[in-house]
Amino acid sequence: MTALSPALRKFALTAHVTFSVGWLGAVAGFLALAITGLRSPNAQTVRAAYVAMELIGWFVIVPLSFASLISGLVQSLGTTWGLFRHYWVLIKFLITILATLLLLVHMQPTSHIARVVTETTLSSGDLRGLRVQLIADAAAALVALLVTTTLSIYKPKGMTRYGRRKQREAVGS
Repeated sequence: MTALSPALRKFALTAHVTFSVGWLGAVAGFLALAITGLRSPNAQTVRAAYVAMELIGWFVIVPLSFASLISGLVQSLGTTWGLFRHYWVLIKFLITILATLLLLVHMQPTSHIARVVTETTLSSGDLRGLRVQLIADAAAALVALLVTTTLSIYKPKGMTRYGRRKQREAVGS
């Protein structure tokens, strides 16, 4: 594949960083709402937290996860980093795919709780296991996104076999 022009590469990088940082921030907000929904004694606050979580999840986090995934793919395929040449790029890509898939699964209980709070008032013990799960899932997502961010910044050394082969071919030409 032909590498992106410098201007297009910078645009793609800017888009990818923006989507990724947005995803990270939205998940942090989601986590804060999940904690509020579990801990608040105020029924209106609990209701607002879970309804907001569903809206943020479907209209902010899910689109940002796909935008981050697609822009990362464009970035890797359009630059010399490649998708399969360096372990850090491949690991980051796999984490992003897994996080996106788990997010889609995770949104089902989020939507369920949002439906429940719009129809009734939750007491402190209602759906407690599910409410704790939302906190744990959001915290795990935050860790995964911080790992991908760290990989992007530090770019640990280590090429895949494919990457070493491509490097030898480039030197030989």
